[in-house]
Amino acid sequence: MNASRRKLAAAVLAALLVAPAAALAGRTCETQPLDVHTVRQSMELAERTARRLDASGAQVVVIARAGQDLSRHNLSWSHMGFAYRESAGSPWRVVHKLNHCGTASGALYRQGLGEFFLDRMFRYESAYVVLSPEAQSRLLPLLRENARLARWHVEPYNMVAYPWALRYQQSNQWVLETIAGGMEPAAGTRAQAQGWLQMRDYRPTVLRLSALERLGARVGTAHIAFDDHPDAKRFSGRIETVTVDSAFSWLQRSGLGGPTIRVS
Repeated sequence: MNASRRKLAAAVLAALLVAPAAALAGRTCETQPLDVHTVRQSMELAERTARRLDASGAQVVVIARAGQDLSRHNLSWSHMGFAYRESAGSPWRVVHKLNHCGTASGALYRQGLGEFFLDRMFRYESAYVVLSPEAQSRLLPLLRENARLARWHVEPYNMVAYPWALRYQQSNQWVLETIAGGMEPAAGTRAQAQGWLQMRDYRPTVLRLSALERLGARVGTAHIAFDDHPDAKRFSGRIETVTVDSAFSWLQRSGLGGPTIRVS
């Protein structure tokens, strides 16, 4: 067994040992431990992604995974966070927001690439956008410090949070608001960060959801709400929210990032 395979086998074993506890961090509501095949797929994806990130020469990227099938909404990716490293050769770390299983709250987590992909994902592929040199230099010091990261974070979680409201916050929304806060020193609050995003033409995804779909989602899950959306949009079934696909498109359009790189 070569060194690479030995590392992968060790990672698989370690992941199996921690998988039941990982569910408590908000990754999944399933209590059954992950099987060996699932863990191996996750670790192999992490390995492939790390190689591509190493070759990019970047220190900070926005990284995404495909945890759910969102094809009916013409979306490819479900969740994103920041991946960063201190210097060439150092390991990649991921900072992202996760929803606490079965609740309407969320928290920030700092993990390795393996942990980020350790899930029963819909598709074992990843994607990332290399941020501009200026964005990387501004965000790297911020990503090192928990207190600074939490500045644009709130606990109330809503998977379809309205991008221009403050009542809730979802995972992808936290990433964009943190980018805004990192790029604009005057954007010290969520409201100011959202204003900065609006001025720079961020355009949220519009989900088309019927009244029955909205009712079913609201009754069946604690982390979905629609009461922060403007009535006119909500009652017409136009639910605007932050998605990975819209964020990636905006990063390239705004010059803050490059093209989307897919790892399969």
